[in-house]
Amino acid sequence: MDQRVSTRVKLSILAVGLLSFVGILVETSMNVTFPTLTKDLNVSLGTVQWLTTGYLLLTTIVMSTTAYILKKFKPIKIFSFAALSCFVGTLICMFSPNFVVLLCGRLIQAIATGLATPLMFNLIFEEVPPARIGVYTGFASIIISLAPALGPTYGGIVSGMWSWRAIFIGVIPIIVLLSIIGFLSIKGESIGTQTSFDYLSVAGLAAIFTMILFTFDQAGRHGFISMQFGIWILMTIAVVAIFGWYNAKSKRQLIDFSILKIPVLRFRLFGYFGLQFINIGLSFVLPIFAQTVLKMNSAQAGLMLLPGSLIGAMVGPVAGYIYDKKGPTIPLVLSGFLVTIGAFLFFVVGKDLTLVSIILIYLVLRVGFNFGFGPSLSDGSMQVTGRSKSDQNSLFSMMQQYAGSLGTNVLSVIISVAALNHGEVASTIIGSKLDFGILTVISLMILISVIYVERKYKVK
Repeated sequence: MDQRVSTRVKLSILAVGLLSFVGILVETSMNVTFPTLTKDLNVSLGTVQWLTTGYLLLTTIVMSTTAYILKKFKPIKIFSFAALSCFVGTLICMFSPNFVVLLCGRLIQAIATGLATPLMFNLIFEEVPPARIGVYTGFASIIISLAPALGPTYGGIVSGMWSWRAIFIGVIPIIVLLSIIGFLSIKGESIGTQTSFDYLSVAGLAAIFTMILFTFDQAGRHGFISMQFGIWILMTIAVVAIFGWYNAKSKRQLIDFSILKIPVLRFRLFGYFGLQFINIGLSFVLPIFAQTVLKMNSAQAGLMLLPGSLIGAMVGPVAGYIYDKKGPTIPLVLSGFLVTIGAFLFFVVGKDLTLVSIILIYLVLRVGFNFGFGPSLSDGSMQVTGRSKSDQNSLFSMMQQYAGSLGTNVLSVIISVAALNHGEVASTIIGSKLDFGILTVISLMILISVIYVERKYKVK
C-alpha cells in the first residue's frame, strides 16, 4: 500500500491547521491583556474574562455540530466559511470601541476555530494512510498545544510594545495567506447524511456547557458552600438528565454518543480532556502568578512559557512516530508520568516559585503533555470505523475545547474564592497552590487510566 502523503494533502492540512492555530493563539494572547483591558474598556476582571470563557464556550458549541456538518458539506465550503468568519471577527476586534463589540468579534472568531479544528483532523483521518496517522496527529497536536503557550508570549510582547489591538493586526496577513492556500489545496466530497439537523441537541449541549460554567461562577462569587452554588448544581444535574433522556429517544442525534460504549475510547477521551484542562489551565494561572506575585510585566510572564512550549512542540511528531511503531502504551505512560511530576512540583514549590523554577517545571510538564495529547486522539480514532469517524472526531474536538473553557473557569474561580478572605497577592498564592493540587490529582488519574487500559484490554 502506498503510504505517501501528497503535497496537496499536506498543504490542505497546513491551511486548516493554521486557521485553528490563529484562533487559539489570539484566545490565549488576550489573557495577559486583561489588566489593561479592565482600564481601557472600564470593565471588571470578572467581566473581561468572558472574552476567553465566552469564546471557548461558543467554540465548544460549534464543535458539537461538526459531526453533522462534516457529513453534510464539502470540506472547501466549511473552510471558506471558517476563514471568512475569522477575518471578519478579527477586523471587528481590531476596531472595537467598547467591550460589547470586542466580545462580538471574539464570538465570530470562535465560529472559525470551532469549524477549523475538527476539519483539520477530519482531513487527516480521511486522506492520510493509517500507518502515518500517528505522525500527522502529532503535528496537528503541535498546533493545538503550542498556540495556547505561545499566546501569552505573543500577546505580552505585542501589547507591551504597542497596544492590545496589535494582537489582531498581526494575524491578518496569516489569515489571508492561509485562505489562499486552502482554496487551492482543499478537495473532497461530503459523505452525505439523511438526517435533519438536531437543533434541540445543540440547545441542550449549549445549556449544559453554559450552566456548568455559571455554576462554578457562583462559587467564585459566593463560595463553594453557598446556597447559590448548590442550587446551580441541582439545576445543572436536572438539565443533564433531561438531555440524556432526549438523546436516548431521539433519532436525530447530533453526535452518536453510543461510541462511548467502547471502553478504550472512553479512557482516551478522558486523557485527552484532562491533558487539555491542565494545558489551558496552566497557561492562565502561571502568567497571573508571575504578574501578581513575582511582579513581572506581561512580556516577561509570557516569555517564561516559551522554552517549554517550543521543546514540547518538538515532542509531538516523535510521540506520533512511537505510536505508529510501538502502539499507545509507551508514549501515554511517559506522558502521564511527566505531567504528574510537573504538576506535583508546582504544588510542592508553591509560593516559592521563581522565574527559573517555573521555566524548568513547565518544561517537564509540556514534554509530558505532548507525549500524550496526539497519541490519545490517534488511539481514540482507531477504535471506530466508517461514518463513526466523524462522530469521534467531533466528540474529541468538542471536549478538548471545553476542557480549556472549564479549566480556565474552574482555576480562576478557586483564586476568586481565596480572594474572598485574603488580599490580591495572598489570594493568588493560596489559589494557585490549590489549582496545582487539583492538576496533580487529574494528571495522576490520567496515568492510572493508561495503566488500567494496558492491563485490562492489552492495547496493541
